[in-house]
Amino acid sequence: MFDFIKNLLGPATDYNALMAKGAVIVDVRTAGEYANGHIKGSKNIPLDGINGHVADLKKIGKPVITVCRSGARSGMAKGILATAGIEVYNGGPWNSLMQKIN
Repeated sequence: MFDFIKNLLGPATDYNALMAKGAVIVDVRTAGEYANGHIKGSKNIPLDGINGHVADLKKIGKPVITVCRSGARSGMAKGILATAGIEVYNGGPWNSLMQKIN
């Protein structure tokens, strides 16, 4: 049963490998939320302004990992960026991703 669920969800994302490839972490929370804590080196681009940064993120040419408070807004940002042809992963809650990356 576990293998069935694992296959359904696909392989787990190796965030450390993405970071080694130069991935950019984009925190889509508000500036106030970001100021209260964030992953060092992440870029704060609130979800409501993500469309205005698509070209800049595309120019970087590196994978993008989106994060927020719960994973919902980062999931929406992932959809926007993926539609634009960017290699993007939803990292979910920023504090959870911070614990996964070394």
